[in-house]
Amino acid sequence: MIQLLNIVLSLVVGYLIGSLPTAYLMGRFCKGIDIRRHGSGNVGATNALRVLGKIPGSIVLLADVFKGAVAVTIVGDLFGLEHAGYRVLLAVVVVAGHNWTIFLNFKGGKGIAASLGVLIGLTIKIPSLCPILLISVLTWLIIFFMSGFVSLASMVSAVLLPFLMAGFNQPLEMVVLGIIFCVFVILRHRLNIKRLLCGKESRVEFPFRRKKFS
Repeated sequence: MIQLLNIVLSLVVGYLIGSLPTAYLMGRFCKGIDIRRHGSGNVGATNALRVLGKIPGSIVLLADVFKGAVAVTIVGDLFGLEHAGYRVLLAVVVVAGHNWTIFLNFKGGKGIAASLGVLIGLTIKIPSLCPILLISVLTWLIIFFMSGFVSLASMVSAVLLPFLMAGFNQPLEMVVLGIIFCVFVILRHRLNIKRLLCGKESRVEFPFRRKKFS
């Protein structure tokens, strides 16, 4: 009974941590604006970078990563949930909290930074995840710098994740986590997929990709 209570309480705490709308709070603090009414309208690090600037956006990015890492490490430890399966449950609820935050009528971000934080936190506790984390990050960076699309890089990395979990012989709960994260990312990027197909998705232009005119 006590164990069940600890699990329930930890999941509630994990969800609430994930639900902290860092981009929204930073928008209010820095510019007195509702970030949902600016840029893409998304309550996430990418939109925060575009609307609020590099420093506030970077703080939001780090905070969202931190949320995911804290949930699967510190929260799990505080409630005595050492088993990988419990940490997977915490991973799911913290990202769900970010994506569907109770503080903004269940409309949140897209969960990429929070998912990265979760992978970092899980890797701290489960070192065998280290190559999966590295490959996921490297894949994201390669796709992003090649295409300029944050959304495309995020989706490719998400689709790859469950295959990496299976390929590196991770237990079933980790493979399931990879599948859940993949589904989360695709669901949260539905509009981005439509814009990519129509050629209307916002692209980050890098100096080495710009055309030079004489």
